[in-house]
Amino acid sequence: MDINEYSNKNVHVMAVSGRLDSNTSKQFEDAISERMKEQAALVVDLEHVDYVSSAGLRVLLKAAKIAKSNGHNLALAGLKPQVQEVFDISGFTSIFNIHSSSKAACDALQ
Repeated sequence: MDINEYSNKNVHVMAVSGRLDSNTSKQFEDAISERMKEQAALVVDLEHVDYVSSAGLRVLLKAAKIAKSNGHNLALAGLKPQVQEVFDISGFTSIFNIHSSSKAACDALQ
């Protein structure tokens, strides 16, 4: 898993690639937890993520809780069909603001 970060106006973007699973969830948790404390608006771009396990979902849920407790905004973007299916089945679609692209997510958080 790789994480590339950049800012789009007042929104911080974490572009993740690879797999979010038990092997990578700790690295992702450390990175996103820190960003959720620092950034008022964060987009997690999952366009290049092919697989999300329950460990990856747990990290995203924890990030959503951190965002909510700090009054920050968190959005997800670019879910591939197989990742979208995991979110649909787990009920996470109703928890997160999900957008088709990081640009759309950034525009929504502006």
